Amino acid sequence: MSTDTYDVVVIGAGPGGYVAAIRAAQLGLKTACIERENLGGICLNWGCIPTKALLRSAEVLETFRHAKDFGISVADVTPDFPAIIARSRGIADKVSKGIGFLFKKNKIDSIAGTAKLLPRSGAWKPHQIEVTSSEGKRTVTAKHVILATGARARSLPGIELDGERIVEYRKAMTLPSQPKSLVVLGAGAIGVEFASFYRSLGTEVTIIEFLPRLVPNEDPEISKELQRAFDKRGIKFLVGHKLTSAKNTGAGVAITAEPASGGDKVSLEADILLVAVGVQPNTENLGLEAHGVKLDRGFIVVDGENRCGENLWAIGDVIGRGLAHTASAEGVFVAEKIAGVHAEPVRYDAIPACTYCTPEIASVGLTEEKAKAQNVPVKVGKFPFTALAKARAAGETTGFVKVLWHAETGALVGAHMIGPAVTDLIAEVTLAKTTEVNAESLLATVHAHPTFAETIKGATEAALGHAIDL
Repeated sequence: MSTDTYDVVVIGAGPGGYVAAIRAAQLGLKTACIERENLGGICLNWGCIPTKALLRSAEVLETFRHAKDFGISVADVTPDFPAIIARSRGIADKVSKGIGFLFKKNKIDSIAGTAKLLPRSGAWKPHQIEVTSSEGKRTVTAKHVILATGARARSLPGIELDGERIVEYRKAMTLPSQPKSLVVLGAGAIGVEFASFYRSLGTEVTIIEFLPRLVPNEDPEISKELQRAFDKRGIKFLVGHKLTSAKNTGAGVAITAEPASGGDKVSLEADILLVAVGVQPNTENLGLEAHGVKLDRGFIVVDGENRCGENLWAIGDVIGRGLAHTASAEGVFVAEKIAGVHAEPVRYDAIPACTYCTPEIASVGLTEEKAKAQNVPVKVGKFPFTALAKARAAGETTGFVKVLWHAETGALVGAHMIGPAVTDLIAEVTLAKTTEVNAESLLATVHAHPTFAETIKGATEAALGHAIDL
């Protein structure tokens, strides 16, 4: 058993953990990062990056199918499912290896294995972490420990993930063959992204969602527009329904659902059932009990500075925050707090959310419903992509941009978008949310023409009552 001593040890090398480790090393702290699987965590290996690679393949396929609309003749366009999956896995592998390069560049010790905090006794002592790997056990010592162990897919009571017919997102990315039919349980970001991907390949897709609309965390107008777009694409959905049973029949999955408010059951059959109903934190067997770490539904409870114990910190999915970029921001914040330099608190009211289905969805800030519930006076403006020259030229006119500006201060309250390039457009309004940009200063900013970004200016003009292109 060997012992190494560090200023900071990060447990988990996902988008929160690896960023925290790099920032800590940049600030002169001797740093190590322990990871039991692949550098980059779920996001880089099974989530954000490889799923976007799949969706890009679907996008290219859809473009070819509509090539005639652009004056181009293309024949016999068919998806090569194994090749699409292989491309996605290859990209994930390259990005993961890139994290290893960054660790070497910043002189971070990358330790492979499963970590467990050992108990401390008596007066203050550094933390000791036991690391178990195929090579045996070792112990590392750290003044500070950052827990960034992430989360994994969960199921519902009575619905067993068998990895064959009833699967979660990891398995859905590496199926041996394209299913002819797919039922997706859950209409959040993961659910609608996979529904969109498989439908582009020609799979018959049905979404079951307990709440009354798709992407229920988004603005209701966004949900309505997505449902209209999905219906046009042939994606079926049962909103306001709960799954009551799912059985692997060998040849497929027999599924029953019923209205959440009660009513007649609906029977479905599909090759695959994808369960996308959220995540559960990876907090088991970490040794947290001996350190008095509190849990809430399994998630680590932290204070306003991400502390969960003495020189013990936690970030990202394991504390229930979600979103890779939130975890990264928390990683930087905690590393800077540990180093004793200025640490800018994370603005949780200005975290953008992006969903990469077709059409894309992006949002930041309050919805119109929540603004009204909080008695926030707003001026609301919308600008449809159908009125945008760039969208016409690109052949992508589905959707709109909706902005909410404070009726008295002019500050951005929220922005909600659905349509082409909105996952990139969201950066402009997120900047407005975190700075002193207001409606008037945004309008005073010349937006290049023709660009998709003109929709933001157009929506703001509409909010102030002087829309030019509507």
